[in-house]
Amino acid sequence: MQRADRQPVVVVVEGTGKFRALQRVSLSALSKGSKYHILETASAKDALSLLEIVDADVVVTAERLRDMPATGFARLMRQERRSRLLPVIVLGARAGEDGEADALAAGADEYLRLPMMAATLEARIIAQLRRKWAADEREDVESILFTLAQTVEQRDSTTGGHCQRLADLSVRMGRRMGLPQLDLEALYRGGFLHDIGKIAVPDSILFKPGPLSESEWIVMRTHTTSGEDICRPMRTLASVLPVIRSHHERWDGSGYPDALAGEEIPLLARILQIVDIYDALTTVRPYKGALGHKEAVEVLRKEARQGWRDPELVNLFADLFPKVAVARTRAAMAS
Repeated sequence: MQRADRQPVVVVVEGTGKFRALQRVSLSALSKGSKYHILETASAKDALSLLEIVDADVVVTAERLRDMPATGFARLMRQERRSRLLPVIVLGARAGEDGEADALAAGADEYLRLPMMAATLEARIIAQLRRKWAADEREDVESILFTLAQTVEQRDSTTGGHCQRLADLSVRMGRRMGLPQLDLEALYRGGFLHDIGKIAVPDSILFKPGPLSESEWIVMRTHTTSGEDICRPMRTLASVLPVIRSHHERWDGSGYPDALAGEEIPLLARILQIVDIYDALTTVRPYKGALGHKEAVEVLRKEARQGWRDPELVNLFADLFPKVAVARTRAAMAS
């Protein structure tokens, strides 16, 4: 059941009155054994602070807490990066289905009625641990992919910080457009992973100082589909795959790899593409200087008139960021 690296960490948020007494009875068997490391907190506020510094595996909370209901606590957990995916088990005593419905709607994973056998609680904890550890393994693979993507970026000393800037500015644009959180996360990940397929492109092509031949361009263009192939096995990256594959498509259908046109091109890919071009234009490269914000926006407008970019998104970008800071550009030019 448990991983070999450490004991599972169970954070317990104590209830009040009869809830605390019933909760302690159910948790007593867990405390006696050596399978779990149990950390008890007296309030939801204390638990949230603890979860910021502890690598917890499961949270077990009473329905009624000293400072707020468990539903409020679960909602706050889901808003925090470190705790939003942690399994939450609520121990309550309400008859009927109202307690369970409220807890699950607030973000809890289980609602168990007190009193209960300690063995039942442990079985539920074990089930949540399995889910948590499976998610952790997927996250570990994601981390490896992000590291690989940054390795690709670092192969070219002139593009340092490019992925982070793309991720940040794409999310800013998506947020200003009112896109849902899942789309914002896909944009952030896409900022890092969009060029991961370049790991398969030979250095002789990737860093060629002169123009590429037609055969070399064929190889270079494969980085979109190669990147998609690398990330496809990760189900958690499904929303990022269209960004990786389609960020070199053009509004008039002259792009690659699928010659998509207009709104056939996924929206998130169109957003990242504009930010990608803007960042390239405003960054110093060996073969060019850095443009200022207004000059870069004018290039984007020109490419929109040529039919390469989504004209509405280009205008939206210019309207949303009329004063995008170019301090990093000036600093790069001075260095």
